[in-house]
Amino acid sequence: MPAILRDLEELKRVVGELRSNGKRIVFTNGCFDILHAGHADYLERAKGFGDFLIVGMNSDGSIRKIKGEKRPIVPEEMRAKLLSSLKPVDLVFIFEEETPLKVIETVRPDVLVKGADWPLEKIVGREFAGRVERIPFRYGISTTRIIERVVELYCSKTSGGTTA
Repeated sequence: MPAILRDLEELKRVVGELRSNGKRIVFTNGCFDILHAGHADYLERAKGFGDFLIVGMNSDGSIRKIKGEKRPIVPEEMRAKLLSSLKPVDLVFIFEEETPLKVIETVRPDVLVKGADWPLEKIVGREFAGRVERIPFRYGISTTRIIERVVELYCSKTSGGTTA
């Protein structure tokens, strides 16, 4: 089975096979632009809700629509490779849309996982999941915070770096 997919029909086939083998499917999604300890912890806990973790990952184009032209920092092929190599991640699905609604509708996961910062009513695709779990973050880190810290350390006049 491939670790990285882009085709919804292929995803549907994989999910059907998993279900016929009695696997409990967990789905989560995100940009995963600069992978950090918060991502690793979150994915590890998400996997704990089932047997097979599918991670929907925003494509480069999708991220640009959501976060602007300067993002992503890391190209989608590299982000997908990193995600797929993490122990809890069984499959990465790259999607082009701004939200993973079509993917969630296709997968119909037993458990849909999002961060606790997402209010239940704003979680896309919740109506297609067996249940929704919201995971509180244990690390006060984000890709945006990492970018801000790099700029502060290397691009400000006080750091000895050049201005951005």
